[in-house]
Amino acid sequence: MDLVATLTNTQFLVAVLAAVSAAAVVFSIGATFFSGGSKVRQRIRRVALEREKMRAQEMARLRGSGDPDQPTRSIRQAAGKDYMKNVVEKFSLEKAFVDDKTAETLARAGYRGQSAMTTWLFVRFVTPFALFFLGFAYMSLTVFADKPLWLNAIYALLVGLIGAYLPIVLLKNQTVKRQASIRRAWPDALDLILLCVESGMSVEHALKRVAKEMGSQSAELAEEMTLTTAELSFLEDRTRAYDNFGRRTGLDNVKAVMQALIQAERHGTSVGTSLRVMAEEGREQRMMDAEKKAAALPPKLTVPLIVFFLPVLFIVIISPAMIRVFANGMMGGG
Repeated sequence: MDLVATLTNTQFLVAVLAAVSAAAVVFSIGATFFSGGSKVRQRIRRVALEREKMRAQEMARLRGSGDPDQPTRSIRQAAGKDYMKNVVEKFSLEKAFVDDKTAETLARAGYRGQSAMTTWLFVRFVTPFALFFLGFAYMSLTVFADKPLWLNAIYALLVGLIGAYLPIVLLKNQTVKRQASIRRAWPDALDLILLCVESGMSVEHALKRVAKEMGSQSAELAEEMTLTTAELSFLEDRTRAYDNFGRRTGLDNVKAVMQALIQAERHGTSVGTSLRVMAEEGREQRMMDAEKKAAALPPKLTVPLIVFFLPVLFIVIISPAMIRVFANGMMGGG
């Protein structure tokens, strides 16, 4: 009873929330100083794993082994934690949650490989149950302690249903942020690729060089270009590397450039000419987007103008007259 009373005490809950808020602030401030290097190391590790996987596939294909897509032992060891794999295999989560586009969807968010797939399936399966039990325990001991348990279970079930869609929403938000970063940096990257190709570099060296230059502006785009460079080195069909680049990003302007490179690769046309045309189209599209935002600005300013500006303007204009009227009325009445 003392534990329940302590957990339901208002001062105790306020102290806990204050401690959590302070910890969150400290963590957020510290993350701004230490997240940059960790993110770069994680992306370098992902690129190294993808390169090792492609190397293993090509070696298996050349040796004539049974399954060229079977990864090596090092990749298998990095495929995820054992308990996650056990849960996924025990409940056959791949049959329940995985379709033809799941791997591509995860790749667009920056999660590639079997490890990411295993973690995604485990999180989708565990999150609803975890939120259900946490919500039920919290509501039964604190806010709804005087309510029946079946009512708290219904409320907790609603929380669990929200948890079933929470991983999907978070994955979509991560995809949107990643695509926005690539979309902002892609026109500049395309211009740099055009300059490198016209100076005599091959497409592989141009992508590798531009990836180094774009790392500070968009680490996501630099990562994708580095993976494309590795695929161009290992894959037998070079057009697959370009197609994979377009599918991983999911952006129409990137796909258009990759299709132009594929056509140039197949038919032997000039890569510089294709890139020059796509770069000009990219500049025009960027100008059209800027004009569209500028044209959409007046309607967006209408509501703030009416709510915040016009009332103040009317007060400034009418106040002297109202003061004079009231003053004359008081003098006349006296």
